[in-house]
Amino acid sequence: MSSLTEKDRPIVQLLLNTGTCPRCVLRFCRVGSQMLYRHPDEDLLKDLQDFLKKDQEEGEEEEEDRVGVGGGAPPCKRMRLQHTEGGAAELSHNGAVLQVPWGSPAGKVCNVCLGVLQELCHADFVKKVCQKVNSADYQFNSFVFSVSLPPQLSVRERAAWLGLKQDLRNLGLALEKDDIVQLKEAYKWIIHPQLSEELGVPADGKSLFEVSVVFAHPETDEECHFLATACPDCFKPAKNKQSVFTRMAVIKALEKIKEEDFLKHFPCPPSSPKSLCDALEIQCNNGAVFVAGRYNKYSRNLPQTPWIIDGERKLESSVEELISEHLMAEFKADSFNFSSSGREDVDVRTLGNGRPFAMELVNPRRIHFTAEEMKRLQQAINSSSDKIQVRDLQLVTRSAIGRMKEGEEEKTKTYSALIWTDKAIQREDIAFLDDIKELPLEQKTPLRVLHRRPLAVRCRLIHTMSCEYLDEHHFRLRLKTQAGTYIKEFVHGDFGRTKPNIGSLLNRTADILELDVESVDVDWPPSLDN
Repeated sequence: MSSLTEKDRPIVQLLLNTGTCPRCVLRFCRVGSQMLYRHPDEDLLKDLQDFLKKDQEEGEEEEEDRVGVGGGAPPCKRMRLQHTEGGAAELSHNGAVLQVPWGSPAGKVCNVCLGVLQELCHADFVKKVCQKVNSADYQFNSFVFSVSLPPQLSVRERAAWLGLKQDLRNLGLALEKDDIVQLKEAYKWIIHPQLSEELGVPADGKSLFEVSVVFAHPETDEECHFLATACPDCFKPAKNKQSVFTRMAVIKALEKIKEEDFLKHFPCPPSSPKSLCDALEIQCNNGAVFVAGRYNKYSRNLPQTPWIIDGERKLESSVEELISEHLMAEFKADSFNFSSSGREDVDVRTLGNGRPFAMELVNPRRIHFTAEEMKRLQQAINSSSDKIQVRDLQLVTRSAIGRMKEGEEEKTKTYSALIWTDKAIQREDIAFLDDIKELPLEQKTPLRVLHRRPLAVRCRLIHTMSCEYLDEHHFRLRLKTQAGTYIKEFVHGDFGRTKPNIGSLLNRTADILELDVESVDVDWPPSLDN
């Protein structure tokens, strides 16, 4: 086996004879050839045994040569294997001798990886994973594979390393723990090409489609329990975890525990396990898809998001639900997150070009939509209700949504408000409002939203106003304001919490009867010809 060198011989022999599988032997020998790990188990074992026998034969030839020249030659300094009467072999190096039997128990579960690099990377298991993937009915062009391993594999690997470390020290050799090939890395080297062939798509570390396997082992708590005694601070109960022995907690404890304490409480090398790992979960997950557009809201009895107070629904639907039910069905997603450039009250309409919105569709099964399919989806939403309409429906990226959120505070919005006054007014009483430009406001958090927003004074600007006189007690006011301005409070004053306000400017009581959003001046998402 060309990947192995002279100094690997004692590692190979020691590990094979303690019940370690051939692939884990390669890991401890720091073999980085991915192709080698993909060879069948029996071939790898034979190669390793041939590697050791070759050393034995070479040692015997050299011994014969030395005897032929003259029996007084000193013993060879290199490592060699010698037969003993008991059918075992002596592993020798610079005079140090260790008695070890030949071979590795066939068919037994590896004492280091607990079968992960044995049965659990064979073709039968790969087909089981792919059947799960195919039955989930996802659209994907590539995949990324992730694996979660039982925490005690870190314990067993540490035990195997410490066992080797002691024996290699007697032979004048050393093995650094960081040089060992990571189990997850070796597993992926083996599994990636098999999954790729079976699924018909390449493995790609940047893919949004993830195939994950969670392995578990029944002896995890039993084997990790000594760490909780030695390092209790590393193990804290968590609400969403069934066991305190999580991978990160175990790794933290292994970094903290002294070597001599570990050797006292855990066999080094590790003993043979009673059973192999089990694939507890095989899961698929597609990266989120983002859909954006603009919506118009024509109802004065429709909230933007579900209106639920103390578990009781106040109104039967919402803008969010009227849009999401169609997107969820078409994209076959698990859930969604709705966001928009600001929001309107339940009794406020949104007219004009509408309000920009975006929806994150979590774990969608379907991800590919043509422009024509998106247009048909938009038409389906619009034909399902007379309360809302959407336009410019399109797929966008996560980063593009940031442009919508940036506009919430930076852009302007235009409103139309129907206003009532207690005292009679004439046209000339309100005409001066048309001449006011860039009117600064100080708005304390309105009483109506104080239960969900922090108390603060917000400075806002009314850029322009124009009035349309209707009768002695009514007029329509059109305003262009800084985003984030509370319009209702600007009209009635909110008991003096917004200064100035229309009531104070007119020197009379004013209230708002109707409010419409006429434009949200955020240049996103891009306008479509639909």
